[in-house]
Order: sequence, then structure tokens, then C-alpha cells
Amino acid sequence: MYGIDGSTPPPRKAADERSTVMIPFKIKQLETFLLVATLGSFRKAAERLNTTQPAVSTRIAGLEEALGAKLFERQSSTVRLTAEGQRLLPPAQRVLRVAERLQLMASSLSETSETTRVLRLGVAETIVHTWLPDFLKALKANYPLVETDIVVDATTTLRNELMSHRLDLAVLMGPVLEYSIENIGMPSFPLVWVCSPQLELPNRRKVTLNDLMQFPIISYARTTRPYSELYRKLTGEFEETPRIFPANSLAASIKMTLNGIGIASLPAGVVQDYIANGKLRIVECEWHPSDLQFTASYSSEPSNPIAERAAKLAASVANAYAARTGKAQEPTDDRLGPAVSQPVEVTGR
Repeated sequence: MYGIDGSTPPPRKAADERSTVMIPFKIKQLETFLLVATLGSFRKAAERLNTTQPAVSTRIAGLEEALGAKLFERQSSTVRLTAEGQRLLPPAQRVLRVAERLQLMASSLSETSETTRVLRLGVAETIVHTWLPDFLKALKANYPLVETDIVVDATTTLRNELMSHRLDLAVLMGPVLEYSIENIGMPSFPLVWVCSPQLELPNRRKVTLNDLMQFPIISYARTTRPYSELYRKLTGEFEETPRIFPANSLAASIKMTLNGIGIASLPAGVVQDYIANGKLRIVECEWHPSDLQFTASYSSEPSNPIAERAAKLAASVANAYAARTGKAQEPTDDRLGPAVSQPVEVTGR
């Protein structure tokens, strides 16, 4: 076959050759770019990636060379995105999301393709006393190559650790109202008044708050929502200063209550065994603090598929526990689960 001028045309390229595109950078460089942009530090990004700061600098330099643009302004202890870096941020996030979906697909096709990962998990103490053992068993069964580091602390601390990217997933009293944090709702924990059977209370079906005020009130720590709600209620209705004993741990609250020191407001699921064996008894009162609402919260920037899957598994385990113990509530929102009366941040354990 000849061209219009009678010359022989150049040979046609094969389809696969025509469609081949040489990408001048690697996914790892984009991942490093997003971490540095999120954390504002080469050193923090290196710690998160379990590598060295020079390695992070090399990846960023290689990406800048490949793109022909400067992505970061280096300052004394922090870095910030240039205008070109800001433009790269959204497409880099999209590329990584696609890469993560491909990785998840590969993992589902072959169990051996899942690499060993560490999930840095933070939980409030209420979770430790209820469904945490079930969750750890389910996590091990579903993701046998994922290792778990666990921190048990108050919600305020867990939130700070999550926002600082020192935790991958936190089960705390939420939601955490930050644009970069995803929250998956859990069934609520009703609070009940309990005391030692030896404590002498008025002999009637329901006692009043004034009856409770005759004894010390054992509560959550001062920095928590249950304490604040209880303190406002008692000081708003009575002139005398209430005797509230705040405790930094549920174990301490339970111990004081068992010893007859006072009346406590505690999650029903935490004290059910003590009630069943007669060591504690429920006190019916005309008022009690609001139920505790927990969320499984994780950062979506940068994306963390292990944390996302673990959060969804935690929600499933929590709902199963609630159904088994008779405290299940129907979610009213796909993301936040049981309704929160007002979207305010709360703290607790």
C-alpha cells in the first residue's frame, strides 16, 4: 500500500505500543507527598512511613523533578505547600484512592497478597469493659496479618492522638467534628444509678435527686460530659454544693461503689455482672444522665483502608453486642448511627 505521493507510509504501531504511557513518578512518591502535606513535616512523615527523613526528602525531590515544579516551601521546622503543590493535592488524593481500591481487590483475590500492617487503636475504657474482646477476636479472624497496638485513655486524649496521626482508629465519645475525620456510629450505652446493697435508701419505687444527694455521687472525671451534665443538674436544682467524687477510671468508680462509698452513674453494660450476682443494685431515680454515644473515628486524609475496614468491623461487633445484651438501637443516620441530640463534641472514657 502506498501513500498519495507514491511513497511507502511508515509502519503502523501496534495498539499496545500506541497506548503505552510512561509515568515519570511512583505511587510511593505521591503517598509521601500527601503525608508531608497533611503533617506539615518531613520528620513526621518519615516516622509515619517507618523510614528516614533523607528518604522522604529524596522521594519529594524525585517527584518535583518528574513534574518540573516545586511542591513545598521549606521553613525552619515545618513545610507548606506551594501553589503548584496545592494544585497537585486533589488529583494525588484521587490517584491514591484508586490505588487503594486496587490493593483491596487484590487482597480479596488472594489472602497472601495482604501485607502485614500495624493498626494503632485507641479505645475509651467503657469499650474495654464491654465489646473490645469480641472486636479483637473478629479483627484477628478477618485480618490475620494485621497487628494491633492498643491505647486505653480518655476521649480528650484519644481525640488529640487521632488528630496528630498517632492513632489510626479511635473508639471514643464522639463524633469528632473535623472535616478530615470519618465517624461511624455505635449503639449507645445507657447510664444507670447503682449502689451497694448495704446503702440505706428510702423505701420507695423511685427515689428523688434530693435522696441521692444524701450520699456522695461517684461520677466520671471532671473533663467529661457526664460529669458536666451531672454537675449542672445538681447545682441548678439545689442550693447546697453536691458531693461529687470524680474518678479517672471505671475500675476506680466500680471499686468505690462496691465499697459503699456512694451512688454511681455507670454504663449498664459495665455493671450488669455485678448486678446479676447481687454485689450492686440498680437505684431507680426520677432523673439520670444522658446515654453515652460512641463513634469509631479515623482520619480520611491521608486515606487509611485498614482503619476504615476496622472501624466498620467495630460497628458490626458493637451492634452484635448491643443486640445480645438487649441495648440495641436503630441507627437514624448512615454514618453516625444512633441519633446524637446535638452535634457537639463530648469527652469521656
